[in-house]
Amino acid sequence: MIRIARTLICAALLAPLCGCAGPIAQAIVETRNHQGDLALDNRNYNDAALAYRLALRISPDDEHARAGLAAVQLRIAAQEYELSKFDEALDALAVAAKYDPDSVLLVELKTQIEQARVKREIVLSNYPTYKETGLALRKSYFLLPKQTNAIVASLQRFDYSYDSSELLTAIRQSNQLNAEVARLTARLVNYRQLVEAGSPERSAQAPLAPAASLLPLP
Repeated sequence: MIRIARTLICAALLAPLCGCAGPIAQAIVETRNHQGDLALDNRNYNDAALAYRLALRISPDDEHARAGLAAVQLRIAAQEYELSKFDEALDALAVAAKYDPDSVLLVELKTQIEQARVKREIVLSNYPTYKETGLALRKSYFLLPKQTNAIVASLQRFDYSYDSSELLTAIRQSNQLNAEVARLTARLVNYRQLVEAGSPERSAQAPLAPAASLLPLP
């Protein structure tokens, strides 16, 4: 940043002396664009956005910087969307729209975000603690590979020990794994029902099917 600041200061000082503001300004814009491209390739979106913005300060109509900033804001919006930060995602899209108003991807992402926001409100009204339950489910499924690895380890020990008790252990572990998968599947089914129709206390008079039509989850 210090080197870039010095470049800008030198450009400002040299311009009235040598009459070469155009070439110097263009060189700075190209440097900024290059920095933005590198940051974008490395998924460092905040730095990329800053570099393109600084290029546009010098040359507001630079096509490369405009396209770059629009692309960065789209990716930032996608990240915020995946974090369920809908307002931040829409803010990022609003910036992107200034530089690429005809972007089909922008329109598609905005539509997805707006639809997701509506669906979230439906889920919240049906099942306010959905997030905590979903997180618990993810943690439980995250542990399944450990059980699978334990089975594989028992089989590997049999390969060199030829102790059939290892196979018995593997069978026992496999049964436990199957039971855990069945238990989690039942929890998933219940979770979907709660998300779509709410708890039985809140929707005792309403069947699950009509509510599911309001929120067509895959």
